[in-house]
Amino acid sequence: MTSDPRDDNGWLLLGSRIVHRTPRLTVRVDDLALPGGRTTDYTVIACGDCVGVLPFVDDDHVVMVRQWRYIVGRTTWEMPTGGVHAGESLEQAAQRELAEEAGFHARTLRHVSTYHTSKSSIDETAHIYVGTDLVPAEARQDEDEDAVRCIVPLRDVVQKVLRGEITDSMTVIAVLTIARERGL
Repeated sequence: MTSDPRDDNGWLLLGSRIVHRTPRLTVRVDDLALPGGRTTDYTVIACGDCVGVLPFVDDDHVVMVRQWRYIVGRTTWEMPTGGVHAGESLEQAAQRELAEEAGFHARTLRHVSTYHTSKSSIDETAHIYVGTDLVPAEARQDEDEDAVRCIVPLRDVVQKVLRGEITDSMTVIAVLTIARERGL
């Protein structure tokens, strides 16, 4: 028995070509056959997996980082986040980002969510963790990062999310997930 290479909605991948590549992403154009016989080009920005860690220094305080984000044109508050390097497990990437941006290693990492950051043209999957039982780690930020760390009460972070002052999707999802777990 042969399987139909079409997905559940009848889209068929006819071919794919890479039109641009950088160390952090690939832009490709997929040639698709759609239900009903039409064909189309579909541009995809492939970023791969990314991770984020909401690090707790104690039951009520988290480490947040403030850094300039070019794409939004302002400084943002967020939890440590970043991409997964080739050959790295999700947990290794989470620990690396936690060390780089927050200066800690988590003895305990708990997975709380996995989601697609975009449902249309960006192929990126985010994996969110909560880090506890933190110990200091050497912080080696990336060349394009200048993160400032701050220990903040979780309740304050929840309020900043609810007021729209924190807009990073990974941080928003992590904070609201933990707030719901704790009944905040």
